[in-house]
Amino acid sequence: MAQNKSLSTQEVADMLHVSKTTIYDLIRRGEIHSYKIGRKVRFTQEDVDAYIARSRHEHSTRPVHTVDTKSTLLTPDEPEMILAGQDVVLDVLANYLQEEGVPAARTYLSSFEGLLSLYQDRVQAAACHLYDGIDYNTSFVRFLMPGVPAVLINISYRTQGFYVQKGNPKNIRNWSDLGRGDISIRNRRVGSCSRILLDMQLKRLGISPVSLQGYHNVMQSHLTMAAAIAAGEADLAIGTERVCHQMEGLDFIPLLEERYDLVLKQSFLDMPQGQRLLQVLNSPVFRKEVCSFSGNDYRDLGKIIGKV
Repeated sequence: MAQNKSLSTQEVADMLHVSKTTIYDLIRRGEIHSYKIGRKVRFTQEDVDAYIARSRHEHSTRPVHTVDTKSTLLTPDEPEMILAGQDVVLDVLANYLQEEGVPAARTYLSSFEGLLSLYQDRVQAAACHLYDGIDYNTSFVRFLMPGVPAVLINISYRTQGFYVQKGNPKNIRNWSDLGRGDISIRNRRVGSCSRILLDMQLKRLGISPVSLQGYHNVMQSHLTMAAAIAAGEADLAIGTERVCHQMEGLDFIPLLEERYDLVLKQSFLDMPQGQRLLQVLNSPVFRKEVCSFSGNDYRDLGKIIGKV
């Protein structure tokens, strides 16, 4: 779906698996942004993505400046640092940077898109949790940013696994169950971390994607996939454990611990803005705030995990 496409209230309600009344309540409470064309309420995909990113945590953070990285025209208050990624901890980080005198903005790109934008100098930091079958992130940084010295700074560790209906009626246990023939799924779009993880496991097991019911039924977020499973629309979806705790009617089957890193070019890290970013990530105050979010392990927050 194009980023600048106008979305109706019903389309957004369908994406989030809620009623139109719920969407109007979210607008009234200021939890989702919208605009009007005449008397009709409309949304952009960025409005929906921003709401989903904030909803991944029990505690939301105050709004931050967002940008459309596809635009070649920047506003007068052009940010010095654009953070790409879909975790609300990046919203918190952007706010801390603003308070430290670094104009920071957010764009809600997937890991794959974020790395490409970092390579193209359209963002200055990209959050990444891409699994190559052995390790997280390093190989993707190497191949998506060829010849560019980069640094990986850890944000957190998160548990990835299966969302299944409460009680696990299909008795789903591991990746090999995807080949049973009686399992239907909901999927994420091409380039998303969950989609890459699924495709890699299917290839490893020799399972053809076309044989998997629902493989081409794409959802917008972990939240919408979890809602679809809870509603009985499919048997399984891949996502993070934290989302499962936010919704009734679900069980979670843990499969692996993923590493969530922030990737910067070495040249930017050497700049004052990059050093300020590193200082914020390692500050006790910042750690205390982000550790209040449930479901993530921040044991290496601010630690330089590797260099490419």
